[in-house]
Amino acid sequence: MKKVLITGGAGFIGSHLALRLIERGHSVTVLDNLSEQIHGPDPERTSPLFASIMHRVHFIRGTVEVRDDWVRACRDQQVVVHLAAETGTGQSMYQVEKYSRVNVLGTTILLDMLANDPNTVEKVVVASSRAIYGEGRYRSPELGIVYPGPRAHADMKAGDFEVKVPGSGPLEVLPTDESSRLHPSSVYGITKQVQEQMVLNVCSACGLGAVAFRYQNVYGPGQSLNNPYTGILSIFSNRMRAGQPINVFEDGRESRDFVFITDVVDATVAGIEQDGANGMAVNVGTGHPTTVLEVAHKLADALGAEGAIQVSGMYRVGDIRHNIADIALLRRTLGVHPQVMFNDGIERFARWVQTQDTAGQGYERSLQEMRQRGLLRAG
Repeated sequence: MKKVLITGGAGFIGSHLALRLIERGHSVTVLDNLSEQIHGPDPERTSPLFASIMHRVHFIRGTVEVRDDWVRACRDQQVVVHLAAETGTGQSMYQVEKYSRVNVLGTTILLDMLANDPNTVEKVVVASSRAIYGEGRYRSPELGIVYPGPRAHADMKAGDFEVKVPGSGPLEVLPTDESSRLHPSSVYGITKQVQEQMVLNVCSACGLGAVAFRYQNVYGPGQSLNNPYTGILSIFSNRMRAGQPINVFEDGRESRDFVFITDVVDATVAGIEQDGANGMAVNVGTGHPTTVLEVAHKLADALGAEGAIQVSGMYRVGDIRHNIADIALLRRTLGVHPQVMFNDGIERFARWVQTQDTAGQGYERSLQEMRQRGLLRAG
């Protein structure tokens, strides 16, 4: 049995992880600020995630931005799973201070404490992100392996959304492995890169185990339906259930690696209990791409929704076109293989959504915030 602290442990990944660790005999402490954006105004009443763990963990309401909260939470802990973070890619481009403070300063305080104060921590597991890769890895017929930079606004405004590299013909998307170039295209991605590099560096210097998991697009039952800044599945399902049209950005052919919550928990538990990935950054995904247009149609079918799916040509500054995870390192170091492919996962997600109350509609407000700052543009 390990004593495990999960920061952000009342959130989507954290609450599922906490329950799995308890099932496996571990003792779990959770540090969480119960953000209204995720949990609603009255978490004990409005947050099923918090309710699922409330009486099963040692819960500390606090924030990773305060050293005293870290000290209280880390007392007698052997493993710290650091999930607490601000996570909206688009929102990060205008709430820069908030994202930097929570994601970078919060991690800095933890590491400073581990390096300087007496403690019992043996390992840190940190949530990194696919966002640190930016556009990811491609093959050029002329140049070989390439890592494209941000797409040109002029191309996207004209309806051409594919990535390009000077001197190359059309590019082939490749799975992105952990040795690929890191060039995040959003403030969120930058903070995640800083987090993982700080954790791996400082923990190594202090003789602690450390694993950084580069999670892909995590989805499944329990994800917040209230947060309009993250998760297209939540946004789409809310609008479908309300009979509202679905706005698919770009041409709908942009793709992501959607990984089911139970597979993410399996990988994270393995990183806690095993040492095979210590000192490494490891992708957690499926290795299979799904386009956003596919997501919209499959979700509509699963929900029995009849609203319009509109490909708008709109695009967000900082969005990437494609990213697929190469998960060979995850298989090799921790023996973890994804069990839930998207067709199965979307059915499970839809069945859960149909048991939930319709969430508040903050989506249009989030779009307006980006429009006002020039971060959401019409094609």
